Amino acid sequence: MELTGTKVFGIFAGCFAIIIGVNITLAYQAVATFPGLETRNSYVASQSFDADRAAQTALGWEVSARLQGDELILRILDQAGAPVQPRMIEATLGRATNVSQDEVPDFSFDGQQFHATVAGGAGRWDLRLVALAQDGTQFRQRIILHDRSGT
Repeated sequence: MELTGTKVFGIFAGCFAIIIGVNITLAYQAVATFPGLETRNSYVASQSFDADRAAQTALGWEVSARLQGDELILRILDQAGAPVQPRMIEATLGRATNVSQDEVPDFSFDGQQFHATVAGGAGRWDLRLVALAQDGTQFRQRIILHDRSGT
């Protein structure tokens, strides 16, 4: 079989078509699964950031969460180490870069900590939490979780 200029061109064109096709597919997946903006207008959000942070820090809450199989456990403690039961405004458990697995946990409080049944799965998860303290202070935090039950 003779290697001609037409065949070499076909090989190069085929290779470049594969590379371009893979790049387009990856770019589409990156854009289609990106969760989006944290805030619509960062300038407006920045105007109250320091005051919001100071009020949240003054609460002195220590927040921790863990995944145990299909159970999400959230613990919020005050400065004295006593459990706190704020009003949950919003909670979303999901991956950092993809919203397709996001779920809203339905928390129940047992007097010590919050529990929710979630689909979860192995890997890194983010719990994006917004809660309201008894004094009206809004508490926002993103908690990074690692479920190693599947590994």
